[in-house]
Amino acid sequence: MKFKDYYEALGVARTATDDEIKVAYRKLARKYHPDVSKLADAEDRFKEIGEAYAVLKDPEKRAAYDQVGSQAKHGQDFTPPPNWDAGFEFSGSGFDPNSADQSEFFEALFGRHARGRQNQNMNAKGQDHHAKVMIDLSDAYHGAKRSISLQMPSHDVQGRVVMQERKLDIAIPKGIHAGQHLRLRGQGGPGVGTGPAGDLYLEISFKPNASFRIEGRDVYMDLPITPWEAALGATVNVPTPSGSVELKIPQGSNSGRKLRLKGRGIPGLTPGDLYVVTTITIPPAESEQEKEAYRAMAKAFDFNPRANMKVSS
Repeated sequence: MKFKDYYEALGVARTATDDEIKVAYRKLARKYHPDVSKLADAEDRFKEIGEAYAVLKDPEKRAAYDQVGSQAKHGQDFTPPPNWDAGFEFSGSGFDPNSADQSEFFEALFGRHARGRQNQNMNAKGQDHHAKVMIDLSDAYHGAKRSISLQMPSHDVQGRVVMQERKLDIAIPKGIHAGQHLRLRGQGGPGVGTGPAGDLYLEISFKPNASFRIEGRDVYMDLPITPWEAALGATVNVPTPSGSVELKIPQGSNSGRKLRLKGRGIPGLTPGDLYVVTTITIPPAESEQEKEAYRAMAKAFDFNPRANMKVSS
């Protein structure tokens, strides 16, 4: 996927105000409108500037775009970083029925965060808001109370995008999993007239963890073992998110063997499992005594791991 420079598409600076962006769009839209322009690429350019304007006129999309694309250049290969949108508070339902003509780049960034329609009733409920928050794996195992900070873009009096921060105290229930939503009643957009405020939906994602990988409610961890533990079998102490356990390593285990600890994954009515993946770690041979131990091993075993390798013709 190629990065799209929306500022370049409209010919404006990254510091442009709302009015400057609007003027630039209207000028280009008149120039490239398919009913007016005779240029061969008029339709493509018209769509390009329309997409750019859809992002840059919206403070939420513009702020998110500025953050994720601050170091990218137009036409470069681009993949949004994982959880790039964490901590942003978006208004709307997250579904835009009119986005079918947008580019792959637009959909990758904003397909989930398009602004929904505002209810126009005199006393309507306010818009629901959405945000992604990152939590620790341990919070899902034990539950927790956390303070979170959300950034919501808005316009200042000069028409430039500014970030407003708000902090919330939330209760994370035990057993929550990635992709699940916490609903905070009345924490969304203000209501119209006497209508109630909308709700805030927090989508849960997990912070990267050097020790554990998460798939649904299942949790995976790599366990280093010695060659003799792998060959002879052993019982080792394994630190898990729910506490240490004694794990039996079967005799003759290889690297990559998965050992299942049933019910030791993320809690729930049907709890996940914890999979321990063995990784054989070879001790270094630094002293003469250690080197001699390896020489003795080489003499004791009639073993060639490359015996079945063949040269392809």
